[in-house]
Amino acid sequence: MAGTLESGDIMIQIAPSEEKGLHIELDSTVAYQFGEQIKEVITETLKGLHVEDALVKATDKGALDCTIRARVTAAAIRATGKDVWK
Repeated sequence: MAGTLESGDIMIQIAPSEEKGLHIELDSTVAYQFGEQIKEVITETLKGLHVEDALVKATDKGALDCTIRARVTAAAIRATGKDVWK
């Protein structure tokens, strides 16, 4: 898990999935306008980290793309134990 429920942030929870692919559950105050963009940023970030199969719960409070990428990266590192900065 990474992030908070403060305004301008996003909380990301990642768990292993027995099913193939990324399954994203998004709860957002701006889902109508930006839901697909948020899911795309989450998907691109995880694929860049070589995470292909996962359950992702995202609770968004108006986070910018850079914040979404940072939170997804932190949650993925915590979930996998891999350090992507080495």
